[in-house]
Amino acid sequence: MKNRTVKAMMLGMALAAAMTAGTLTSCAEEETAAAEETTAAEETEEETEMYTGDASLDDPRNQDEIGEQELLVVSFGTSFNDNRRLTIGAIEADMEAAFPDYSVRRGFTSQIIIDHVMRRDGIKIDNVTEALDRAVENGVKTLIVQPTHLMNGFEYGDLEAELAEYADSFDKIALGAPLLTSDDDFAAVEKAVTDWTADYDDGTTAIVFMGHGTEAESNQVYDKMQDMLTADGYENYYVGTVEATPSLDDVIAALDGKGYTKVVLSPLMIVAGDHANNDMAGDEDGAWKKSFEDAGYEVECLIRGLGENEEIRKILTAHAQDAIDSTAE
Repeated sequence: MKNRTVKAMMLGMALAAAMTAGTLTSCAEEETAAAEETTAAEETEEETEMYTGDASLDDPRNQDEIGEQELLVVSFGTSFNDNRRLTIGAIEADMEAAFPDYSVRRGFTSQIIIDHVMRRDGIKIDNVTEALDRAVENGVKTLIVQPTHLMNGFEYGDLEAELAEYADSFDKIALGAPLLTSDDDFAAVEKAVTDWTADYDDGTTAIVFMGHGTEAESNQVYDKMQDMLTADGYENYYVGTVEATPSLDDVIAALDGKGYTKVVLSPLMIVAGDHANNDMAGDEDGAWKKSFEDAGYEVECLIRGLGENEEIRKILTAHAQDAIDSTAE
C-alpha cells in the first residue's frame, strides 16, 4: 500500500506540475481535440470509399491473462488498416522485442476510429479506459504506459490525468514521455527524418514535412524543429502544419524564389492516415499536393508515417525504458 500511495503522489505531483506549466487542458487544446475527433469522423467517411488493407493482419493486442507486468501503448489511432499495422503495430512489436517481461497491449484515444474499425472489420480495439480496466481485471501489478504522441499537448495531459485516477489500482504505474520531449529527442528525430529523405536533397527539391498542428502552446515543437533544421544546414527542409502555424501558405511563401523545381511531401505524424492521404496527397483544392502543383512545382508524396521509421521507434522504446526504470527508484 505504501508503494501505491507513493506512486499516486508522484502522479499527482507530475500532473500538478504539468498544469502549472500550462501544458494540459486549455480552451485551445480542447478545440484541437474536438478538431481531431472531427477529422477522425471525416476519415471514416472518406475511407469507406477506399480499400485500406486487411484488418486481420493487424494484432489489436487486447488479449487477457497476460501476467503481472503490462506495457500499454496509447495512440490516437487510425482506421487505415495497412498503415496502422506498419506504424502503431510496428512500434508495439518493437516494444515486445525490447521488453520480453512485459505484455504489450494497445489503447486508442479516438472513440470514433475504434467504433468504425469495429463496425467495418469486427476488430475490437480498447479505448484508454477499457484498456486500464482490462489491466485491473487481469491482475496487472506493474503498468507502464507509453504514448505515441508527438508532443506533450492536450491528449498527453488527458492521459496523465486519467492515469492519476488509477494510481491506487496498481502496485507500480509510470507514464513515458512523448516523442519530442528533450533536446536529444529533437536531434534524434531530425537525424531520422533527414536520413530517411536524404536521396531527395539534391538542391532543386524542397522536402516538406506536414504536421498536424495545434492552437495549444505545444505547437512550438514545429517551429523548434524548423529552427534546428535550418541551423544544422538542412536548408532545403521545411516544416508546416495542417491546423496551425507554420501553415501551408507560410511554407509556399518560404519556398518562393529559391529555385526549387520539385517538392517532396511527407507526414510529420506517427501514422499516414486521413491527413496524409487526403490533406497532403489529395487532388482537391486545398490539398497540399495540388496547392504546390498550382504554384508550379512537380510534387511527390511519401505516404508513410513516422512509425515506419526504425529510428523513430527506437526513441519511443527508449522513453518506455525510462518509464520502466522509474518504477525501480
